[in-house]
Amino acid sequence: MHWYKGNSSCVLLPENTQQISSILSHCYKRKLAVVPQSGNTGLVGGSIPMHDEIILSMKKFTKNFELDSTSGILECDSGFVLEEVDNRIAKEGYMVPVDLGAKGSCLLGGVVATNAGGIRLIRYGSMHANVTGLEVVLPNEQGQILRLGSPLRKDNADLHLHKLFIGSEGQLGVITKVFMQVVPRPLSVHSALIGVNSFEKCQQILKIGKQMLNEIISSFEFIDGESMKMVKENAGLDCPLSILSNFFLLIETSGSNEEHDSSKMDKFLTKILESGLAEDGVLAKNASEADQLWKIRESCPLAIRKDGYVFKHDFSLPLKYFYELPEAVRKQLNGKAKRIISFGHIGDGNVHINVSIPEYDQKIYDLLYPFVYEWVYSKGGSISAEHGIGHVKRTFHHNLVNPKIREISSSIKKLFDPKGILSPYKMIDF
Repeated sequence: MHWYKGNSSCVLLPENTQQISSILSHCYKRKLAVVPQSGNTGLVGGSIPMHDEIILSMKKFTKNFELDSTSGILECDSGFVLEEVDNRIAKEGYMVPVDLGAKGSCLLGGVVATNAGGIRLIRYGSMHANVTGLEVVLPNEQGQILRLGSPLRKDNADLHLHKLFIGSEGQLGVITKVFMQVVPRPLSVHSALIGVNSFEKCQQILKIGKQMLNEIISSFEFIDGESMKMVKENAGLDCPLSILSNFFLLIETSGSNEEHDSSKMDKFLTKILESGLAEDGVLAKNASEADQLWKIRESCPLAIRKDGYVFKHDFSLPLKYFYELPEAVRKQLNGKAKRIISFGHIGDGNVHINVSIPEYDQKIYDLLYPFVYEWVYSKGGSISAEHGIGHVKRTFHHNLVNPKIREISSSIKKLFDPKGILSPYKMIDF
């Protein structure tokens, strides 16, 4: 994220909840704006101060960590790096249900604040589906500390207020502790890459995959042919298939019975290849080969940076429009971009479109915006699938969203943040 640079003269690194409470109480009384910052891996400027806001870094907030290895409920501070959380609970046979490309640097609190989805959403859902409760600190006179929800999977004793903070992008309060369910680590994992010549066939394969793989399917990823060419040119990664297809699907299953899972994957691949839905395919024989397949997918958003300047997009769309959008962008830019690639999570309708040019060009920006956002809204889609609104999309979001929804969101923010000091100039109006 290089579009915005703030002028903050102060970075605070609290280590416990009481310190955050004191900070927010002080800032409320003096009306000082504050921006909570987790791993700073976002793409929409959500954790970047727009002016002179105080940065409240959560990187030292890593004292409490407790896993109930019987129930699979984790209680931990929000400053832990996601990958560290996953490594810790692996010792007890568990894993974090949400898996992201930025897991080595993003913090758990930021993942909650953006309601991240990642590659396993088709199986485990987003943070909304897995977080059972939160501890938050409010930006009010007392710096009030609230425990919302609980470590219980079933708790309907009150309104589920913690849900308001999931995906709130740090505008309602500071998330200090997370209660969430983690899932058993699979004993059997299989990955396959298949080549497909039309997007219609991609949709048919997804439908068949859901039917035949059903309870063991954990990822269903999409890579277009332009992305595959790009990772070859920019990252030196070769396509393992004999045919360079128009589209590729990367499919993963996770289960507990190797023989059962292997049989289901073999039958699925046989069906789509023999029916002509897939042009070619490869099934990873071991973890090393699987890692090579996933390296292709994970390199898509990184390798394109070598092209120069990149406009990145994160949309959710009804599946029938999933690949119409990249085609619409190509038509709109009419050859003016160096490269237009699309990849993402076809299993849940989340497409990432990256447009690269040698260097920033305002003319390209004006061609893209608001065209691309208006196109998405016109098809019943969302301009933020998992990256958030932040500051980058704020104006477009405000112009397109229902004014009544904006009014309700603003009233909720004022309830938790009476003076509007937390993450100003971002998603929610004040």
